[in-house]
Amino acid sequence: MYHHYLIELKQNFYYDVPVHDIVLAMRTELEPDIANLNFDLEVDRGRLTVNLKHVGVMELTPEQVLTARRFQITLLRVLIERGMKKLMKILDGFQLGNNLEMDYLLLPSNSSHGQLIDWKCVESALFSCNNVLKNHTNCSMKANARVVQTKSGLLCTCMIRNSLVYTPHNGHTYCVTGILEHLDANSLLRLRDGTDIVYKKYYERRYGIQLCFDQQALLNGKHIFTVQNYLSKCRRKKEKAPSNISVELPPELCHVIMSPISLSTFYSFAFVPSIMHRLQSLLLAVNLKKMLLDHCTQKVDIPTIKVFEAITTRNCQESYHLESLATLGDSFLKYAASQQLFKTFQNNQEGFLSYEKGRIISNVTLCKLGCNHKLPGFIRTEVFDTKSWMIPGDNSRSYVLNEEPLSDTRNVYVVGRRKVKGKTVADAVEALIGAFLSTGGQNAGLVFLDRIGVKVDFLNVPYDRQFQVKAERLLDLCHLESLLNYSFHDPSLLVEALTHESYILPEIPRCYERLEFLGDAVLDYLITLYLFNKYPGLSPGYLTDMRSASVNNDCYAQSSVKHGLHKHILYDSQELRQQITIAVDNFEKLSLQSTFGWESESSFPKILGNIVESLAGAIFIDSGYNKEIVFQSISPLLEPLITSETMKLHPARELIEFCQKEHFNMKELVLSQIDGMSSITLEVEAKGRLFKQTSLAFDKKTAKKLACKEVLRSLKESTSRT
Repeated sequence: MYHHYLIELKQNFYYDVPVHDIVLAMRTELEPDIANLNFDLEVDRGRLTVNLKHVGVMELTPEQVLTARRFQITLLRVLIERGMKKLMKILDGFQLGNNLEMDYLLLPSNSSHGQLIDWKCVESALFSCNNVLKNHTNCSMKANARVVQTKSGLLCTCMIRNSLVYTPHNGHTYCVTGILEHLDANSLLRLRDGTDIVYKKYYERRYGIQLCFDQQALLNGKHIFTVQNYLSKCRRKKEKAPSNISVELPPELCHVIMSPISLSTFYSFAFVPSIMHRLQSLLLAVNLKKMLLDHCTQKVDIPTIKVFEAITTRNCQESYHLESLATLGDSFLKYAASQQLFKTFQNNQEGFLSYEKGRIISNVTLCKLGCNHKLPGFIRTEVFDTKSWMIPGDNSRSYVLNEEPLSDTRNVYVVGRRKVKGKTVADAVEALIGAFLSTGGQNAGLVFLDRIGVKVDFLNVPYDRQFQVKAERLLDLCHLESLLNYSFHDPSLLVEALTHESYILPEIPRCYERLEFLGDAVLDYLITLYLFNKYPGLSPGYLTDMRSASVNNDCYAQSSVKHGLHKHILYDSQELRQQITIAVDNFEKLSLQSTFGWESESSFPKILGNIVESLAGAIFIDSGYNKEIVFQSISPLLEPLITSETMKLHPARELIEFCQKEHFNMKELVLSQIDGMSSITLEVEAKGRLFKQTSLAFDKKTAKKLACKEVLRSLKESTSRT
């Protein structure tokens, strides 16, 4: 018994060779969310849409299975290897085997004519096994049919049309699409250099072959299609149109391998390895999902496609990869760990909390957790190689299959061994957090964290503080609450959020740092979640860039100055006063339309950005850990928020990508200190010229940004002139 699935192929482009549907027959039923699979393949001429749907359970006889396996092995080996290497030897010793449980079949469909499986095409693989001429007594094309000599013997021309032939003299395979009645071996062949030669003489001169049947009409042969990785977005090789790759073949040089089989069948099956690789990768994701959800006390439903995305790295060069989910998962993990630590250690300083958070969210910790749950075996790290794809039913290749248990009831089989970097495992753990979170919500994210061994909860724990101060004496409470669009139940939280360490008094025993530690994680998660939900169609990785441009100290500091929050900071430091004065003066000279991104060319004291985060932490606690209220209060201070249209890369990132694209040599940065200022020297060698820039700033990040921006500007001007 086989579950039959129809792989529907839809060409979203014009091409003179149409595709047709393919039947996938499997011994086991696919998961529901895979059984309705839909995705596009990147074809040179456009996009090919693939739809999968279940059409029923049907029984196949052992003879049908044997014929089907022979068909797919023959067809796929010819397509992938583009020749007949070992094929005849493999088929001569072909047997049904005892491994039907692990087998699946790929068969041509003739659904447009009401046939699910085109058995006539499948049986084309038996052509060489049958005495076809002896049984060929009633040709349906008698008026135009005749017997010709081939390497397979005397055959009717109706058997040669729509056939796969092998020409031993050059080791090639062709699909014969017709008979060239106006040409024979005595006709002229136009060579590439423009000269003419009789076909008969050409084969004698080129291959040393004496054609014996020079009166026979030549055959019109098409080269077999090249099987490519149609999942990759980085393919460069273009496939020639079949009209440009026709050849004229003398029948006596052709050994017929399959008949009848059309050019459309070859074109359709050229996409099979890519389709099945995607399906096999999804089945891997199904196993991982089941393993992770085993013994879960809460019911969590995560789409397989999200798990698949979370285990696919950028190196696979596919339309999906884990970076966006990892960015979301990273921010949620930071948010969850920070909240847990803040509530658990209410009397510890920010330094201790940051250390503990770093330990929880570090790549080393996440890699260890991932390895404990066998995650490395599921991570996809390589570009799909069509030549290494395992043809179903073909036992001739020497694959080393290793059986690995996933649970008490389920095993997987892996080919060979490979190394996965610890950072990649950590990224996949973060991406799986993002997958659970984005499809199942916060509770699903917590379920996954608990499953891998990160124990956090979001219980509303009272914040134990000993503040004996009245906020109205130190702050303009009404103005601040109006600015924040939030009324505090405990205004002393506002005092703590705005108190610098230089201003600590007996009645104000804490500065803003603990609240900043919490608010940093809350804001990071809120903005990341906002961007993830607002721009779901962005290419993977773009979310990371948008978050980087929105969640940084300069962004918060500019918002702080823009709304006058710096006027309410409680501090007692002349040095800090001077730094804030300079920063405010520099900001007022700028003509920035927004406070995000990398446009500012001056440094900001860290406290100006930190108080935005500490205010977010104060509101988070005062509202009973309600993150939506925090976003409603803080997001207006950050407006206009970044959009996909206003997004700009960091100059350092843009410079690296520009140099990689143009093959320029970017040298190591040189860092030094001059009178308390950070100095960065940057050099790029491009087309025999050296572009050099040294920039000074209060901190090395700003100095690096300025140096990269200037070198990038010079490189672009130089490139545009040439």
